[in-house]
Amino acid sequence: MSTLSDLYRGRTHFDFVGNRRKWFAVSGAIILISLLSLVFRQFNLSVDFEGGTLVEVENPAGASVAQIRDAMTALGQGSARIQTTSGGDGIRVQTSQLTPEQEDLLVERLAALAGVDPGDATRQTVGPTFGDQITRSAVRALVVFLIVIGLFIAWRLEWKMAVTALVALFHDLIFTAGVYSLVGFTVSPATVVAILTILGYSLYDTIVVFDKVQENVRERGDRHTYSGIINMSMNQVFMRSVNTSFTTLLPIGSLLLVGSFLLGATTLREFALALFVGVAVGTYSSIFLAAPLLGMWKEREEHWQRVRLRVERRGGVEDFAPRTVTASVDHTAQVLHQSGAAPRPPRKRRKRR
Repeated sequence: MSTLSDLYRGRTHFDFVGNRRKWFAVSGAIILISLLSLVFRQFNLSVDFEGGTLVEVENPAGASVAQIRDAMTALGQGSARIQTTSGGDGIRVQTSQLTPEQEDLLVERLAALAGVDPGDATRQTVGPTFGDQITRSAVRALVVFLIVIGLFIAWRLEWKMAVTALVALFHDLIFTAGVYSLVGFTVSPATVVAILTILGYSLYDTIVVFDKVQENVRERGDRHTYSGIINMSMNQVFMRSVNTSFTTLLPIGSLLLVGSFLLGATTLREFALALFVGVAVGTYSSIFLAAPLLGMWKEREEHWQRVRLRVERRGGVEDFAPRTVTASVDHTAQVLHQSGAAPRPPRKRRKRR
């Protein structure tokens, strides 16, 4: 209970920068698994991206995927993607683009297996050029967003903060894409909208952290190393980030659980999963990836090397100092030599008589 109270009051001393290798190893494993999945499993793209014909029917007869697969193979559509929806109460079949005659035949066969009238089937046909247009528009929107937000962070905070924030953002994007590839959920235009929403949330959380870092640099930059300031800032905003993410994940989780799995709304599922994964991993990356990465980078600046030397010459124990020294010994010695300063032991206080 006291630990929770200390967390809310920013009185904890968690070593975020000192344990950076653990966080980086976790992030590296996440990125590796995601990339391997993207290479070998790829995405389950919706008909909006690939073009083709999509047919959905209810399934009161309880036709199995194997039965539908046999029927599609007999029609020459053995490569069709077949999914059951709403816990088996519905069937979705996606094929390459069909002629009207082929489409009618497919719908009749599917309706017969599912035990419904062919007129009750939902059809959607999209040309391949439409999917290309959506893809180009999504990529264009993403590039413009990254350029604008990078320039804004560089102007408002610092260009190194902008770079590390974008690194964390790419980490979140790759992880979210990897989850979609592993789970096999359909990537639709709703997914793209959700991912663009993730970008904003991930950057918001990172900027909150970096803004606190800058505030502490202005107030205590002459008494603490940059790694110590990072640790101090992270302990101060940790519970704020956790609480913000938790209150955001609750309604998204409800949307994912109730709207998708209970009501069978697949569009909600595709939208909510991206939001849920993105918000969760965005919180993780802002705390455990972006801030320690920034601390490592800034510690290599000459100014912060001098601050470190000054702090060490005082001989005191710095609050929030990481357990492992971020700066390399050689580089510190180089700065020491260039500055003409020499380390000296802490002064001994005279005893009062």
